[in-house]
Amino acid sequence: MAFFSELKKLFTGNSAARLPQKLTERDCIERESAIGRDLFGPIPAGHTREFFCLDEKTWVWHEEWRDENNTPQMSTTRYEVQSGRILKVQPGRVYKYLEGEELENLALAVHLYYERAMREVYKFDPVSGQPIRTTPATIYS
Repeated sequence: MAFFSELKKLFTGNSAARLPQKLTERDCIERESAIGRDLFGPIPAGHTREFFCLDEKTWVWHEEWRDENNTPQMSTTRYEVQSGRILKVQPGRVYKYLEGEELENLALAVHLYYERAMREVYKFDPVSGQPIRTTPATIYS
């Protein structure tokens, strides 16, 4: 059970993070999505991908592309953080709880996403929770 409580902390993020000044919640989601889109490997030519944390209990993976007939296609997968498990929700009323390698891969992606978003979007160190210095430190003799 400790694994799931640690995983839940990771998936729900750090409540100490604050929105950077002058950025809306939508701006933050867009910036976080730019980080998330490449965490699962290269994006195929002609595809777009978004991966982001929508709220403290919901993660979204969205892809769009054109098939061999040049017909637009899209797929959205939602990951819902529940007590002790993650529910994967896909189009066509497909619901399943993640386990094994799929759960491990998502947990790794969320960990990398969290670290990069904290540093790049919110300017906080993900380990200490302290603001990242915007000016380099200097040493005086």
